[in-house]
Amino acid sequence: MTEQTPMSRRQEWLEFWEQRELTFLRTLPFPLLALCALFDVVLQRQRLDANAWIDLALVAASAAALVAAARLDRSDCWEKPRPPRVRVGTVVFAVLVGLAAALVLRQPLYGFYAWSGYVWGWRLLRGNWRFLGLGAVAMVVAVSQTGGGSYNSASAIIALILVYLVNLCIASAFTWFGWIGTEQQQRRQRELSALTEANAKLEQSLRRNAELQEELLGQAREAAVAEERRRMAREIHDTLAQGLMGIITQLQAAQRTGVGSRAHTRHLTSAIDLARDSLSEARRSVHALAPEPLAGARLPDAINDVASRWAELHEVPVAFTTTGAARVMRPEIEVALLRTAQEALANVARHAHASRVGLTLCYMEDLITLDVRDDGVGFATVNGTGPRRPRQDSGGFGLDAMRQRVEGVGGTLEIESEPDGGTAISAAVPAIAVGDPS
Repeated sequence: MTEQTPMSRRQEWLEFWEQRELTFLRTLPFPLLALCALFDVVLQRQRLDANAWIDLALVAASAAALVAAARLDRSDCWEKPRPPRVRVGTVVFAVLVGLAAALVLRQPLYGFYAWSGYVWGWRLLRGNWRFLGLGAVAMVVAVSQTGGGSYNSASAIIALILVYLVNLCIASAFTWFGWIGTEQQQRRQRELSALTEANAKLEQSLRRNAELQEELLGQAREAAVAEERRRMAREIHDTLAQGLMGIITQLQAAQRTGVGSRAHTRHLTSAIDLARDSLSEARRSVHALAPEPLAGARLPDAINDVASRWAELHEVPVAFTTTGAARVMRPEIEVALLRTAQEALANVARHAHASRVGLTLCYMEDLITLDVRDDGVGFATVNGTGPRRPRQDSGGFGLDAMRQRVEGVGGTLEIESEPDGGTAISAAVPAIAVGDPS
């Protein structure tokens, strides 16, 4: 919420009197009328004769008209009054001006009270009627200032006209500049209201944005957790599962050989080496490090090393070929291709029963492709996306893991196979070298 700036002492003082301005202007005519009556009866006439009673009757009627005008003025705002109905306001104002004119003609001292007609003309009249009321009040004030004479000479009439024009000009000037100030203040109030509304909408938008940001952060955290789970699943499958499968294969081969023979020893040694490698890979996966084959070698050398070790373990010949100019890619690109090669070879060992395997790593200008082909039993595919029917054993995650890895770096994975026709897996990823922008 927007904090309100505390007002200074001067602002508090101005606001205090501004709130009481209208009350003061409504109340002031009453003491002025009473003061003029006091001067009239006590100081001028000095006795309550018939003329004095007439003046007091006019004063009482004027006071009643002032009360009626105050009751008709329904607005508490000086800058933007709400005048009553046109006829009622006009009648009350005409009565006020008529009584003031009668008092001034009988005693010019009532001119001190007559000027309050300017205030009531603004409060009770509307539109152009205000200017007519202004002219009427100016005439009454001019009569009081010229002594309320008989005006039976040209000089007296000229004097009255000149004083009237002066009063009219002064009253018009004050009214004009007061109207300009009122319009400016109303415009500022409208702008302030619009600004306040805009600030309220902005605060609402900021709150909504904060809520959306919190939701996005929550979704991002959930996505990060889900992605980390998928990463760990892929790493476990690519390291522990494949390693354990290799260990089982070697131990089963050792069982089939005689104890103490060279083949038995070789299979046990291979199982121990696989266990050590799997443990090392598991530790690297926990710390999200690069796979061990890539730790100190380039991608072609790492894939060649993986293919050679796989061929030695499974006694299946593997041909690895590299085309194009090899260059260092971003780590996530090389990890995806290396893991794809490992998973493809693991699937060949588990399902293909192949007699030979071929790997081709091709470096092009904007792509790197990895093709893994075997001459095994193959399987029926669905539009090149994977087996038509899922396998009934513990397998099935390998192809999904490969696809997730390749698509995770912006690549594509295609599978071609048919029963008794072998299998070909092709992975294509963007060739983004180290230091290149994404």
